Amino acid sequence: MGISGSYGGLNLGDEAILQSIIAQLRTSVDIECTVFSRNAKDTTARNIAEHVVEVRNLTKVEITDHIRPLDLFILGGGGIFFDKEVDIFLRELEIAQQHDVASMVYAVGAGPLYNDNSRKRVKEILNDTDVITVRDREAKKIFEAIGVNNQIMVTADPAFLLMPEPLPENELKLIDAKGSRPLIGLSVREPGPAAPDIDPNFYHAVLANAADFVISRLDADVMFVPMERELYDTQHSHAVISKMLQPSHAWVAKGEYTPGQLLTLINQFTFTIGMRLHFLIFSALQGVPFVALPYAPKVSGLLDELHVPMPPLSCVDSGLVNAYIDKAWDNRLSIKIDIEKILPHLKQLTSENNRLAVDLLRGNRSESILLPERKVEQEN
Repeated sequence: MGISGSYGGLNLGDEAILQSIIAQLRTSVDIECTVFSRNAKDTTARNIAEHVVEVRNLTKVEITDHIRPLDLFILGGGGIFFDKEVDIFLRELEIAQQHDVASMVYAVGAGPLYNDNSRKRVKEILNDTDVITVRDREAKKIFEAIGVNNQIMVTADPAFLLMPEPLPENELKLIDAKGSRPLIGLSVREPGPAAPDIDPNFYHAVLANAADFVISRLDADVMFVPMERELYDTQHSHAVISKMLQPSHAWVAKGEYTPGQLLTLINQFTFTIGMRLHFLIFSALQGVPFVALPYAPKVSGLLDELHVPMPPLSCVDSGLVNAYIDKAWDNRLSIKIDIEKILPHLKQLTSENNRLAVDLLRGNRSESILLPERKVEQEN
């Protein structure tokens, strides 16, 4: 089995997806796994695959030698279908199809996808893919709108099946040394090709005000958690702190965590405020109440699934965000209970991704594999 996506240590959310996909497959079938990575050194160090290929340094001919022997090629999951990089991500999928390797697009997100050439290329290649699953309804709508007439199944993000791992002992001691004040976790998101409409000056001010609010309102400390340590999350976290009135009660997490360790770290928080999708998923998994700043449809989609109300980032100001924080804090126990009721369904949907992948590995490429919980929708 080969798997390609935004892997290579750039984002802990993506690494959580990779770890979860491979772990689920290994519980079901004996596989030999090749990861097509942006950073072979990082992926090799995570010790989750037999083979690692630093794919962006290879020509098409060189990549073909790694793809041709596969029984299954997986592209995903995560938000990898956006204009700037869609050609990069589709290259290995197209090669797999040219060599009659079973292919699956696995729990992906989509958008922004405005470029006509990108939309045409996605349509053509996805219509030749054996199985397509998406992690939210917005991605399905985008694919349908550009003309994908292949079957598209809505499942859920693979990270919902991630398991916690022990934190380094010194990390827990550092948290304990901060005292008995509630600890609030915060997550930022830098602007970029997958989030082109974010105004950092605006959201920095909103998050700084929110951090000051919880410090005063809850007598709390706040910890910023970079999900992309090697890029800009750390810098943007410090930029938010620089705008705070009470920065002495805020700091940025410095640990090098695995996804499972980050999941455990989030369990140390009483409450979280976040932008990044997987920071919010981890909060939900650990039963930590949260308020989100939905900068993209994928975040709004998660909030809809979890029945957590919040307007899009473009429709709020500091006062409204603080009002949602105040209300969520007062209702944190009921929020936790509600999320715990919903999680089993989302985990079941996530497991369907693995079932479909296993079917393909066993050679079931031509059979109808419509998800049972989606049959009623189509019949209706």
